[in-house]
Amino acid sequence: MATPSTSFALSPELDEAIATAAEAIATADCVVALTGAGLSVESGIPPFRGPGGLWTRYGEPPLDGYQRFLADPERAWRERLNPSEPWARALRETLDAAKPNPGHLALAELERRGRLHALITQNIDGLHTDAGSQAVLEIHGNAHQLRCIACVTRFDPAEFAVDETQLPPHCPECGGLVKGDTVQFGEPIPPDVLEACTQAVARADCMLVAGTSATVFPAAEFPLTVRRHGGRVVEVNPDETELSGLATDSLRGPGGVVLERLLFHVGRTGGAP
Repeated sequence: MATPSTSFALSPELDEAIATAAEAIATADCVVALTGAGLSVESGIPPFRGPGGLWTRYGEPPLDGYQRFLADPERAWRERLNPSEPWARALRETLDAAKPNPGHLALAELERRGRLHALITQNIDGLHTDAGSQAVLEIHGNAHQLRCIACVTRFDPAEFAVDETQLPPHCPECGGLVKGDTVQFGEPIPPDVLEACTQAVARADCMLVAGTSATVFPAAEFPLTVRRHGGRVVEVNPDETELSGLATDSLRGPGGVVLERLLFHVGRTGGAP
């Protein structure tokens, strides 16, 4: 079956709009990207909600997931190590198999060229880092990492020994409880990430929003902040969203196609090779 990127035909009108947006990105002082689930769909990761969503098919996780973790972290860890919920097993299998798509790679290249200064993502799949992006702020955490809830130190599970006879594990830095880095329902966004996002958005005079309608706060506030400060908001999405009325540039197409073409036009306007 053809993917959205391979089956999409780039019209002259869209290409002209992409070139206009690329000029804005190439000349901006500080560009910050905001990405969401729509970008990772092209890597085979279904969204959580909506048609074909993991939660649509298997049911949503409990809305008090973080409170349940705090009440019984041992049980939560046993479920993490041996998931019984169908949605959790399906998510793990999907994330393990996913690879970065051209959209992820284009954003990483924009950063390498000095045209993208920070990338805020609502995705938990880690694909931006896999693609080579470095200035990544994962506002909802990373499914492939662990985090201390006290000092927010993060750990690679491959380098963090978990003794199943001594659950839950504790942080070697401060002794706090360690959990998966993914932000659960009812859990505050880690303060280090939220502060870094706030600082990045405050500096931005251009925001590139790809694969998200940006309706969930606090991420929904970021494009609004950039516009209030007189900045530009470039939206990349196949469909019209609630953000479209706010955006200065709305580029209608799959992230892989549009972001690759955006990268091409940035290069033509004088972006670093």
